[in-house]
Amino acid sequence: MISVNRQGEVWVFAEQEDGVLNDVALELCGKARQLGDELGVKVGAVLAGHDVARLSKRLFAQGVDRVYLTENERLAHLQTSSYSKVLIELIKKHEPQIVLYGATHVGRDLAPRVASAVRAGMTADCTDLQIKDVKEPRTKEVHEKLLLQIRPAFGGNIVATIVNYDMWPQMATVREGVMPMLDPDTSRTGEVIHEDIPIEAADLPLKLVERHVEERKVNLKGARVIAAGGGGVGSKESFHLIHELAGAIGGAVGASRAAVDGGYISKDHQVGQTGTTVRPALYVACGISGAVQHRAGMEESAKIIAINTDRDAPIFSVANYGIVGDVKQVIPMMIKALRERPAGEEENK
Repeated sequence: MISVNRQGEVWVFAEQEDGVLNDVALELCGKARQLGDELGVKVGAVLAGHDVARLSKRLFAQGVDRVYLTENERLAHLQTSSYSKVLIELIKKHEPQIVLYGATHVGRDLAPRVASAVRAGMTADCTDLQIKDVKEPRTKEVHEKLLLQIRPAFGGNIVATIVNYDMWPQMATVREGVMPMLDPDTSRTGEVIHEDIPIEAADLPLKLVERHVEERKVNLKGARVIAAGGGGVGSKESFHLIHELAGAIGGAVGASRAAVDGGYISKDHQVGQTGTTVRPALYVACGISGAVQHRAGMEESAKIIAINTDRDAPIFSVANYGIVGDVKQVIPMMIKALRERPAGEEENK
């Protein structure tokens, strides 16, 4: 267990692949900056890989003060044993008080192993992080400026706030898209601290024989407009209406978990607690009941239009505009109206 260092930094694991930083790492830099300012400490990022030093500039621009850089040819491809060794050694050496990871397949793999090794608590899939004074229920002792780790629990039916009083560092994984990415400030500079962590053959239990990378089919996080379908669409054949609507409004295709589980569309399109969190300018929810798990991933959209046969569907509670009706009737009318708009009408709005 690491000693309690109240002047310890707030750290972000700067997840990267093939020299490209993951968006969630950049999102976390902004949140870490906020937390660091509240605590009055610096923000650090752990950057590991091969030939990745150039990424330090982007991390500085996103709010990081120090980059702990470990470069090694043996870190060119991520393996849990080697990357966790880097994190464990650096945490023991520098004693940060908070360490954040993206809740990606990489972060979900690394964070528990690192937390176990340094005997720290860890909260998974957080949707918010705050700094607050907390009174311990049993001892009544007030702990100043602890990290509140907030996440949905019991299938999203409640929101749990988890506090770590004495097992440091405080660690959490954070879901992609829930923290807004700050605009980069290219005038910011910082300190690069080179860390030589030896990576032995024993730290690489797997041999990479062949590597295949499947290109992402849809970029929901980057879409300004999304047309999403749910279980109420009825079938995989009927889901073509969602694709047609998305085409008519120039948007991406999203889906609820019910539609994905029903085989209407692939999981890449899933929006919600177990999918992607989105904040488009327009979100059209078609045949989606609006369970809390789905709302958690889209309720911060600028404008929401909901179409559902059930006037009491929860989706209407977050919608700016609601249409009570069958998507199989409403969507064709919407598409027809969009296609019949006079040329240039959109530009004149």
